[in-house]
Amino acid sequence: MSDNPKTGARPPLMPLDEALSRLLANAQPRLATERVSTFDADGRVLAQDVVSGLTVPPKDNSAMDGYAVRRADCAAPGAVLSVAQRIPAGTAGTPLAAGTAARIFTGAPIPEGADAVVMQEDTAPLEGESDQDAFGRVRIETPPAAGQWIRRAGEDVAAGDVVLQRGERLSAQALGLAASVGMDALEVSRRPRVALLSTGDELVMPGEVAPQDMKPGAIYNSNRFFMRALLRRLGCDVTDLGIVPDRREATIEALRQAAASNDLIVTTGGVSVGEEDHIKAAVQWLGSLELWSLSMKPGKPFAYGRIGDAHVCGLPGNPVSSFLTFLLLVRPFLLTLQGASRVAPQPVPMRADFDWPRADRRREFLRARRNAAGGLDLFPNQSSGVLTSTVWGDGVIDTPAGQPFKAGDLVPFISFASLLA
Repeated sequence: MSDNPKTGARPPLMPLDEALSRLLANAQPRLATERVSTFDADGRVLAQDVVSGLTVPPKDNSAMDGYAVRRADCAAPGAVLSVAQRIPAGTAGTPLAAGTAARIFTGAPIPEGADAVVMQEDTAPLEGESDQDAFGRVRIETPPAAGQWIRRAGEDVAAGDVVLQRGERLSAQALGLAASVGMDALEVSRRPRVALLSTGDELVMPGEVAPQDMKPGAIYNSNRFFMRALLRRLGCDVTDLGIVPDRREATIEALRQAAASNDLIVTTGGVSVGEEDHIKAAVQWLGSLELWSLSMKPGKPFAYGRIGDAHVCGLPGNPVSSFLTFLLLVRPFLLTLQGASRVAPQPVPMRADFDWPRADRRREFLRARRNAAGGLDLFPNQSSGVLTSTVWGDGVIDTPAGQPFKAGDLVPFISFASLLA
């Protein structure tokens, strides 16, 4: 993709949805798979369905500490029963004789003949009167309902059920579910190998220069910190190539080396139209540039290309632009590369508690946060360089191009929680 060589005109800005569609189409073929311990699979993308080989729970069991009873023996309040057996979890009782109860504990199997469990708070233990009262007697204060406090066999999982589907990004609770059906290892996509680099002679790393000694125009490289964190949250093996000088030759060499051993190269800065922006030209020199410049605010100067087998995502240098283009474009690309089935965030309609009369010609993402009244407040400064807006806010309002709104209108809100998981 390049400017028109005859007129010098730049191509029109690409709509975000079209850019995302083209990105995801390029996330093929997907990564190879590997088998890892279920303990180590948090956040990984499942490459194979998990099918249960057993029923969970395997037998009817008690949901409470209490007494297993026959309802017919305690149909009236205050019925007194002999406690004939005691059934802790992990043991099996004997069939329940008429006129008796079984002391039972949470998770223990229901003895044959019992059709309800009375929790111990609704009973009163009594002394035994004969040798048949092996564990004393119990008074049932309230007659139980049929099946009360009984967890039925298979109510969670039936043998043969697909409990986790291929393409699911594994959560902590998903790991627990896999373990509950006996899976000690899972087939997942291997981790993406990602090279990260920043461009800009103005960039300084924290710790290298004290704030009071910063030269005019110098800034601390904040992008490098949140980019590394975001990539690691997505399960990537990250190679941090640091800061590349604003020189064409240095940029080409850094990209060449990164492309040799990585699935994806993520750059920040150097993709705009300035004389010191070399990423776009370097990608074109080494490979191909497939999209550039989005109809999105903030985040217009985004680029995607290929160098050999490596993908390249060039992000803007302004921190908010870089942050949002990563979440809305690079994140779904990486998830698709790993075979994830759900990659796009789901906006939630929420009430705006402010007016937005100055709609931009581009699709705009406004940093906002939920308030105690159930609506959304706007961060006062929506500049692409104001990183505090991403900490103050807990999400963005997805505002269509040219569409203003008023306080009280419902607007599509995308929470950072849904994008940072």
